[in-house]
Amino acid sequence: MTDHFDIKAPAPYEIGDEERAALAAAIDKDELTELALTLGNIPSPSRQEAAASKFVYDWLESEGFDARTCGATPERQNVIGEYGGNGDGANLLYTAHLDTESPTYEPVLDAARYRPETLKNREWLECWLEDGKLYGYPIANDRGPMSCFLIAAKALKKAGFDLAGKLYLTACPGEIGPEPIEERQGVEFLGKDIGAHYLFHHGGVAPDYAIAAEGCDFGLTWLGCGYAVFRIRLYGQGMFTPILETPENILEHPNPIYRLGPVLDALHEWSKAYPERHRYECEGGISIPKTQIDSIKAGIPHSFGAGTEVVSIYLEAGLTVKQKAADLQHELKQILRGFDLDGFDIEPMVVRHGFEADAAEVAPLVAAVDSSTRLTRGHPLERANPVYSSMWRDHNVFNMHRIPAVTTGMMRWRPTPDDLAESALIYALTALAICGRAEKRRAGSYKPVYGDKPF
Repeated sequence: MTDHFDIKAPAPYEIGDEERAALAAAIDKDELTELALTLGNIPSPSRQEAAASKFVYDWLESEGFDARTCGATPERQNVIGEYGGNGDGANLLYTAHLDTESPTYEPVLDAARYRPETLKNREWLECWLEDGKLYGYPIANDRGPMSCFLIAAKALKKAGFDLAGKLYLTACPGEIGPEPIEERQGVEFLGKDIGAHYLFHHGGVAPDYAIAAEGCDFGLTWLGCGYAVFRIRLYGQGMFTPILETPENILEHPNPIYRLGPVLDALHEWSKAYPERHRYECEGGISIPKTQIDSIKAGIPHSFGAGTEVVSIYLEAGLTVKQKAADLQHELKQILRGFDLDGFDIEPMVVRHGFEADAAEVAPLVAAVDSSTRLTRGHPLERANPVYSSMWRDHNVFNMHRIPAVTTGMMRWRPTPDDLAESALIYALTALAICGRAEKRRAGSYKPVYGDKPF
């Protein structure tokens, strides 16, 4: 299978050099770079997206777009901007997330996960331009691509392209996380449920197609992995340290912490084969699911003297569109049953399955991005690197609900202002190829009809 797409259906509307020239002239690269830096420098860790959300809303209003918000909580609002919808073209939705991966900034929690020098990395919250490249995690993920489609919409408006279909511009909280697990429960710790998923159901959007704007190095995929987080609990016996007789065989130690070594070795062997065993490839991309242990909890450090009776392993695993969480649970049970343990249980703490678009239904959208890429970059659209189809991205939300969706966007790491400008041009041309230009109507020429008769 080649890296280029076999375009099997045309985009709804034809675009060419005339449209490319008009939109390229309407995109101000310096303005786009400044927008990405300004938006990226608004601190927006997960659960703290309010300021960035307000900025996007204010920008949409100031630029003359219809704007509104919707959210599960006042502090974590989705933002929806609209443009066009003045004809009979298809509706296209762009989405990007407001939150960025970062420490929790709760000192006790962060000290248990990060080295001190990692916590001091300024790229967690800061963005800047240096030697022609943009630095900072917020621009890479995901406010750089967000800025690109915002400027793309402004360029359409500035160049006088009134759209027949409606263009939705959405900025969402929660895509990074967190997830409600153990003592961190409730709506305060919801992640993906309050972002694009909530937006789809309550945001007043009705897209025919959707694009999750994220760094894909200008490639595209319509696949997305899900994931599951399993808690594996090993049980043992509490034993007062002065009366403990240390056994020769580590698996016979009453404290289940000591049994971690052999169990972790077995999980490691399983994880080495997991990616290729569950690898999934189709025209839309390649998914290679990965797995690793994210956390281990055992005992109470300040209440010592008798070891612990429980140790918990929190294992994360990617799930391709062909896997279910139950499949993974059966595999893990088989591993644990190979040991003579006092007891164990395996429980999924988080489950999100992967999804893919129907190849025939997504074809017009892929054709639109391909045409836009050829006009902008001078070569055909390529399939995205497998890493981008082996993770969760919010195009999963739309494919889950039968809205053909892809993820595509600029260079993920160390993009340049030129990369942002090219991505914005591709987004603008794609919107025009999907939504089409609205035809001007004569005053008074519109007559509402029911069936074939006027009201």
